[in-house]
Amino acid sequence: MTSGDRDRPLYMISVAAELAGVHPQTLRIYESKGLVTPQRSSGNTRLYSQNDIDRLELIGQLTDEGINLAGVIRILDMKKRMTAQADELIELRKRDDELVERIHELEMRSTITALVPIENDTSIRPWKERGLF
Repeated sequence: MTSGDRDRPLYMISVAAELAGVHPQTLRIYESKGLVTPQRSSGNTRLYSQNDIDRLELIGQLTDEGINLAGVIRILDMKKRMTAQADELIELRKRDDELVERIHELEMRSTITALVPIENDTSIRPWKERGLF
């Protein structure tokens, strides 16, 4: 399943509740607390994606471990922030690699340019006389 497929709303509340192992009323409570935000059909039916089901399963695991909903909200927020920071770190490393490559190219050009004789340099006269410059 691609990441786009995992966000596609597929499951009505009864199916989502069964997949997550909770009562449909629990899903309504989680929605009211902002723990999950199902999409809505044109008829206003709640539709849950696979990512929603995964999130509900994580919420279930955390509450089974004795963490209250306030703690769950805090953990989910930290998880979201960590994911964003990890994505940012990947982008920064990619940018760093690009900059290192550009610096290397500039250093190579500088080295090569230093090897090319200057037009007014008298040391190139023998080169000019032989048609090499």
